[in-house]
Order: sequence, then C-alpha cells, then structure tokens
Amino acid sequence: MSFSDEVRREICTYITDKDKRFACLYGMILFSRTLDKNHICFQTKSRISAQTFSRLFEKVFHFSLDCKESHGKNGGAVYIYDIRSPKITDEIFSRYRISDGSRHIDSEMISISSLGIFTAGIFLACGSVNDPEKEYHLEFTVTDEVLADELISLLGDIGVTAKRSSRRGQHIVYIKGSESIEDTLTFIGAKQCTLDIINVKIYKDIRNKANRITNCDSANIDKTVNASLRQTEDISLIAETRGLDSLPDDLLEIARLRLDNPVMNLRDIGESLSEPISRSGVNHRFQRIAKIADDIRKECGSGECR
Repeated sequence: MSFSDEVRREICTYITDKDKRFACLYGMILFSRTLDKNHICFQTKSRISAQTFSRLFEKVFHFSLDCKESHGKNGGAVYIYDIRSPKITDEIFSRYRISDGSRHIDSEMISISSLGIFTAGIFLACGSVNDPEKEYHLEFTVTDEVLADELISLLGDIGVTAKRSSRRGQHIVYIKGSESIEDTLTFIGAKQCTLDIINVKIYKDIRNKANRITNCDSANIDKTVNASLRQTEDISLIAETRGLDSLPDDLLEIARLRLDNPVMNLRDIGESLSEPISRSGVNHRFQRIAKIADDIRKECGSGECR
C-alpha cells in the first residue's frame, strides 16, 4: 500500500458521524473532476477514495451510485462515478449551496469542528503525498483556478504555506517541507501517518549522523596512513644515506618507533616514548625529520648525495 493510501485509510476511520460525513462529502464533490447542473463526475485512481465516495453519498443522499472502472495510460485502474440525473444534481447543488458554473468554498457550510474533515475530503478527491522515505511532498490536483487559490488560503489559515503550479492543464497546489506536511496530515485526521513521517525523520537524522561519523573516521584514518607513509619514506631515506645513528637521540627514538609501528597515530607515539610528549610535540619531531630528508633530496639532486 502506498503512503497516500495509508493516509486515505486513516482519514476514513475518523468519518464517524453525520456532520463529518456531510463535510467530507462536500470536499469530495466540490473538488471533483466535473461539477455542473447537468453532470457531476467524481474520478479517482484510489480504490479507497472511490469506496468512500460511494459510501458517503449513500449515507448523505440515500442513493446508491454505480461505479465504472477503466484503465489509465499507465495501466492502473480509474474509478468513475457519473451523476447525470437532474433530480440528484439539483439536490446536491441545493444541499451544498453550490452555484452552477462557479466553484467556491462556502465556509458557512462547514462548522469549525468539521473543517479538518472537509479538507480530508479534498485530499480523498484530489490529494496525494509522497513516501517520506523518498521525498517530502504533498499535493492537490485541482481543476478550477479559483478553487485552487481558496485551498491555498484555507491551508494558510492553519499555518501551512502552499504554492501553486500547473501541470497538463491542471492547477497543482503543493506543500514542501516535512513540518508543513505533518501539520496538514494532522489537520485532516491522519495523526498516525504524521507520526510515521516524524519517525522517518528521526531515522534519517540518525543515519546521516552515523554516515558523517563514519566519513570523518575514514578521513582521519586516511590522513594518518598518508602521514605515516611520508614519515616512513623520510626515515628510510635517512637510513639509506646517512644512517639512523646520525639522528639526535630524540629523533632516533621516534624514527625507530615509527618504523616498528607504521599505522600508530601521533598521540599513541607520544605516549610510547621513554619520556612521553604531546601530539604536537611528536608532530614537531617528524617535521625536523622531514627537513633532514628534504636536505638529503636536495643534495642528491645536486649530485652531492652521500
């Protein structure tokens, strides 16, 4: 089951009384594909939305609808409810105070307690939300531009910023950002799905932190190995040309310790000396060794290598 269907299924569990059924169906009808006195068409790719529309319509208007099922371009099922009876369409327009040829959200039709479930009806009619594992994106595909703007205003009233774009002649009202999507899902009654998004965020955060730590550890290991290789190369050059005994006692001890422990970090080397020193002290001694090795390389380059 897709995450959108999980949201739809949870919404349906909250449509529990007469007022909520009326408000939810209002949202579904107002945002349906076609809405005029001669023809009302509710169309959806979601079986859950289709079944909910039929059930609510029978409860509110005491009339059973026939569902036609066809197939979309991608082969998925499309569920269609066509209402053409003038008697039924007149009753719908009268009960919901809809003006023919003009769609508007009538706030007086919805009590404050049912505004969320009205918006849930809109989601059932034309909404979808991406799997939070992949992307934070919720959208409504609206056929009417004025209605799209009114939906943006409605969402703004609950503190959610939505934007509008166009796609294949449809008006897309979309919401980005996990927090705005969480607020929207909570508002329409999908509280468990909201918690699911929060859990995904926590998991992603922990995973990202773990990756950063791993990457940091890997970078530190690479840095230690590369530094050790340079130090070993310098020490080997000194041993082959002048001999390690040419080094002062403090450098001789640290040079031998490095040759015996090629991957030991500077801190551990410092603690392993006969007279322990700090990491910076160890680094300073290796810099002195590097200077001696560089001098030897210059001598070799000028033909004076010995």
